[in-house]
Amino acid sequence: MEEELLKSFGKHVKAIRLSLNISQEELALKADLDRTYISGIERGLRNVSLINIVKLANALNISVTAIVDFDGQHHG
Repeated sequence: MEEELLKSFGKHVKAIRLSLNISQEELALKADLDRTYISGIERGLRNVSLINIVKLANALNISVTAIVDFDGQHHG
């Protein structure tokens, strides 16, 4: 259950990033996070803290609500 949740969140973040046509490196720079951390999020390997969720949402120019609104969405 937890693993699937992390994977779904990661796929959602990746889909948003790709829709904005930005690289993991660019997102990492905008969010003040490491690129390998972004990669880990997108692969569902990281349990992201609230602070980093806010950083990601700001870097993607979306609301925190939008970044966590991924139930039932599976992007490939």
